[in-house]
Amino acid sequence: MKDYITSIFGTDVFSDDVMRQYLTEDTFKTLCEIRGKGGELSIEIADEIAHAMKDWAIQKGATHYTHWFQPMTGITAEKHDSFLALDSEGKIIMDFSGKELIKGEPDASSFPSGGLRNTFEARGYTTWDCTSPAFVKEDAAGVTLCIPTAFCSYTGEALDKKTPLLRSMEAIDKQAVRVLHAIGRTDVNSVSCLVGPEQEYFLVDKKLFWQREDLIFTGRTLFGAKPPKGQEMDDHYFGSLKERIASFMKELNNDLWKLGITAKTQHNEAAPAQHELAVIYDTCNIACDHNQLVMETMKKVAKHHDLECLLHEKPFQGVNGSGKHNNWSMVTDKGENLFKPGKTPHDNLQFLLFLSAVMNAVDEYPELLIYSASNPGNDCRLGKAEAPPSIVSIFLGEQLDDIVDQYIKTGEATASKKSERLKTGVHSLPELKKDATDRNRTSPFAFTGNKFEFRSVASSLSIGGPNTVINTIVADVLSRYADELEACKDEDKTSLIKSIIRKSFSEHRRILFDGNGYGEDWVLEAKKRGLPNLPSMVNSTKELISEKNVAVFERQKVFSKTELESRQLVSYEIYAKSINIEARTMLNMASKLLIPAAIKFNGELAKSIYEVERVLGPSLDDGNSPVALQRELLKKSTALLEKAMKAHYDLNEEDKIAKKMTGEAKAFYFREKVVPLMDELRAPLDKLERIVDKNMWPIPTYSDLLYDI
Repeated sequence: MKDYITSIFGTDVFSDDVMRQYLTEDTFKTLCEIRGKGGELSIEIADEIAHAMKDWAIQKGATHYTHWFQPMTGITAEKHDSFLALDSEGKIIMDFSGKELIKGEPDASSFPSGGLRNTFEARGYTTWDCTSPAFVKEDAAGVTLCIPTAFCSYTGEALDKKTPLLRSMEAIDKQAVRVLHAIGRTDVNSVSCLVGPEQEYFLVDKKLFWQREDLIFTGRTLFGAKPPKGQEMDDHYFGSLKERIASFMKELNNDLWKLGITAKTQHNEAAPAQHELAVIYDTCNIACDHNQLVMETMKKVAKHHDLECLLHEKPFQGVNGSGKHNNWSMVTDKGENLFKPGKTPHDNLQFLLFLSAVMNAVDEYPELLIYSASNPGNDCRLGKAEAPPSIVSIFLGEQLDDIVDQYIKTGEATASKKSERLKTGVHSLPELKKDATDRNRTSPFAFTGNKFEFRSVASSLSIGGPNTVINTIVADVLSRYADELEACKDEDKTSLIKSIIRKSFSEHRRILFDGNGYGEDWVLEAKKRGLPNLPSMVNSTKELISEKNVAVFERQKVFSKTELESRQLVSYEIYAKSINIEARTMLNMASKLLIPAAIKFNGELAKSIYEVERVLGPSLDDGNSPVALQRELLKKSTALLEKAMKAHYDLNEEDKIAKKMTGEAKAFYFREKVVPLMDELRAPLDKLERIVDKNMWPIPTYSDLLYDI
């Protein structure tokens, strides 16, 4: 008898096993060849696949299909069409053609395009991505067949996250194979990038969520005093799961397993009400699709348990925010991880060559990495003593740092530091073999044994962007390596390989840092090293179309300059609109809820002072009497109220100015003028929350949101 997980895993996926049952052997073989080498499906084969896909989906209860795509909004999009059709006699039949499978036509002007499409130029196309399996999704609308697709404009530019990612995967495959062939590994035919994202998130009570406009409209709390207990005791991290949370996780796992998503690890994270889910590695493209489904499913399942899932990077001020750790590696078609050091990494030239390529790429293009990980929410998290700063550095660990230094000094490495045995001092416990190096959780780009972990990625972002950048910049360095290696006529290229490794290690040693990435000392040290510090999304967005960055994308045929310019405009728009929504929400909450509550409290307090003095007389006012204390409290709350009202006026005026601006100027104005005033409005109202009677405070507090689950 099968165990439960294997019995349900992938049952909602039109997988290879399913296709073998529904397709002829020749059709399945042709599809596999196109996946691996590219090519065009004939209409006959497309019709057969579409017919099989429809029959399978209908058996699963599907009535509709959709081209499931990922526009530049960062979330997924879908338009549903039923299988219903009419035959030549006007009778209803269920039909789905190869043409409908391969191509769809959503309105491209209604999605962010950065000027690539206008309202009067609306045509866009979705095209089937046969490398990512179709699946069925069930919700209140019924069962829908979802077909992963790319999304492009009528003139061919990419309008989505998937198309550039697929281009970057082809680029790194091509260049990595060139390098491997040049060093004698002609047995390798292809190289894939594997990705395993870790998804952090918060869960809050649904009723409390709907009592807060800031959570509804922005996904984060714009007001809120820190509760008496946050995460100081470190008792939530890896703590036992509450029954309600465990029930949510059980249903979440069940739904994800049916979708073929390898949900592996679940636990409480550092902050109260914060949790994490990690999956097993998959190819870059599928991992990206799966992570989008993970986020969608989390939000859907949470509602079943009267919860709301918060994916914002900083839902609560004063406690840990959420990120998405993007674990990335490269694997050959022989199953060999190119980042596996082996027992003697000092003489593993293949490993060191690819390691040096990553060092080179990260040091050359840090601005692109920061941009790829950025969104307005991440501005609230990065560099705030809880997440890697907006300065990119690499952590390799003691063993590899030593090998790098050996190469820089002598042009080769002759030894590797060995791992030791871990002794606990308890005879009944076994001795453990320690890893060759410790971990550094403050590093934004850390080597963790056989992969790199990009830890700066925003929790709500698609991982398509970060992986597109990593693939592209590493591919570009590998293309230079390949040019140099292919030009060498010597059969023994060992000396050249070592020379390339040494040159890269020497020129890019500055990117390595093994200290505290959260500390202010590192900011100063990074400046001395010449490493860029881009503290906001708008700063990194400005760098996107620099000459150097445009050139690398064009060389690897991932983005054209026009596509990059459009993405820059979209990023500026997203930032400006996000901050504007937050500012308007703050103004609305302050004027209609929080300031009136403070005024009412002051009125009640003043009335109390008057009544006491009327009964007992003012003679009791000796500085320590109840009346004196009430007066001091009234003065304090009145002063805070005045600050709040002034900040409210100033924020409203600056927001009006910002909204009239456009493009880069608008985004920077929101960042430099509006955001500081939002902080000025929040500060006095958060202090008033600690003073005003709880029964008068009109919104749930942090104590309610973080602990009432």
